[in-house]
Amino acid sequence: MTMNKEKRVTLYRSMLMIRRFEEKVRECFLAGEIPGFIHPYLGEEAVAAGVCSSLEKEDKVLSHHRGTGHAIALGVDPDKLMAELFGKRDGTNGGRVGQMHVTDKEHGLVASNGIVGGALPLSVGAAFFCKYQNNGKVAIAFCGDGGAARGTSHEAMQFASVFKLPLILVIENNLIAGATPFGAINNVKDLADRAGGYGIPGVVVDGNDVEAVYEVVGEAAKHARNGEGPSIIECKTWRMDGHFIGDPGWGKEEGENEEWKKRDPISSFTARLIAAGDVTQEELDTIDAEVTKIVEDAADFARQSPYPTEEALTAHVYAG
Repeated sequence: MTMNKEKRVTLYRSMLMIRRFEEKVRECFLAGEIPGFIHPYLGEEAVAAGVCSSLEKEDKVLSHHRGTGHAIALGVDPDKLMAELFGKRDGTNGGRVGQMHVTDKEHGLVASNGIVGGALPLSVGAAFFCKYQNNGKVAIAFCGDGGAARGTSHEAMQFASVFKLPLILVIENNLIAGATPFGAINNVKDLADRAGGYGIPGVVVDGNDVEAVYEVVGEAAKHARNGEGPSIIECKTWRMDGHFIGDPGWGKEEGENEEWKKRDPISSFTARLIAAGDVTQEELDTIDAEVTKIVEDAADFARQSPYPTEEALTAHVYAG
């Protein structure tokens, strides 16, 4: 898949928007402005940007508890997303769901899920809909290495493979499930090897290389749109922060963060863009200033948004 300068700059901007948004969320959470829990996405920006930039309008994305990066990459309004995290009325979902259950159907974000591995069974339904409609669209399920180990994930992939559903499972393997290192609970090097048990393609990609992620997802999407069934893409990456904001980094070995920071997806892509002559540092600085202002404005929007009214407690709630 040929990528021109414009596309590369778009990928850079998407990653940077995620990074600046996540940094601002962290700042606001520690200042007591955001309630509940926040699961940071810092370090995994290349996965969200690479995957979501490969998709078409009306493809269906199902995310997880660490999914704000996916939302930003899909084009969800940063103002509304930040307001949702603040629990405000002008949020994407009226301030009702916080981070773990954000939805925005207009931008293809069908659902996020607080249950580890919960997106995959739901994505089977979305993929089945796409196949039934014969509309050439695909469903994307994001999960971590921990979520990929759930029995429901196996059942979902078994069903998707038998019925050749247009589904792509993206495993964001950040090498630590909560506080449990990958090697402590896995007897394989690559989770994508499990695809062989379903008779479907499985690919391992450097999850810190946004162009590589974009390429492999584009191929998997072509495979699915042609009626050839699902695929598994394992993106090897690393979350720089803890499992949640407040986690000091349980389960990480001394020096691991420092080593992975040398492979920071944004820094490495910045160097590649400049070396290729696609952009100058001055142009990148301008993009950074624009993105930073958008994020600062989003935080101000969230602060000024009112809280939901009492009537909102029963909105969208139905008794059987």
